[in-house]
Amino acid sequence: MTVIRINLLPHRQLRRARQQRLFALLAVAVAGAAVAIIALGQAYLMNAKAHQDSRNAFLEAEIAKLDAQITEIRQFREKTDDLLARKQVVESLQSNRSESVRLFDELMRRVPDGLYLKSIRQTGDQIALTGYAQSSARVSTFMRALEAAPLFGAPVLVEVKAAQVGPLRVNEFSLNVGIDRTVREAEEGKTP
Repeated sequence: MTVIRINLLPHRQLRRARQQRLFALLAVAVAGAAVAIIALGQAYLMNAKAHQDSRNAFLEAEIAKLDAQITEIRQFREKTDDLLARKQVVESLQSNRSESVRLFDELMRRVPDGLYLKSIRQTGDQIALTGYAQSSARVSTFMRALEAAPLFGAPVLVEVKAAQVGPLRVNEFSLNVGIDRTVREAEEGKTP
């Protein structure tokens, strides 16, 4: 006799349930792995950001120090430039201290009789002279005497006009003359 065997177990349903459990388990594992990867990535990014923030803070602190040093260097340079300017002024005053004595001495030697100076004004290498003369010929004589002096350059007559000083009629004049510094420098070079 042959026995027919019939499987009454629902093997298809069991296999489907097993596959669903396996799928759910794999889905949970994949989701867990994804969450873990995202959490690790987030932690890495946060760590990198914190590290970069600390580097930025360090750089900002160093930049602030350098800015302070640059300001200090700029102040030192300004002080140095100021001191050099003062030194140059002192040196020029020291080198020119005898010049005014020589200038007045030379002027007084060159002033002819009948002419006197009212004002002397020096601006750099130019001297503006104003005064009174008995005649315009005396002004011409004075100009020739200044031109002959080694300390002065060629004088330039600005104006001559008639004026009344008390009861006298005189010629008021104004002229400019340059100082020839090369003569003074040559004389200083000769002195030991």
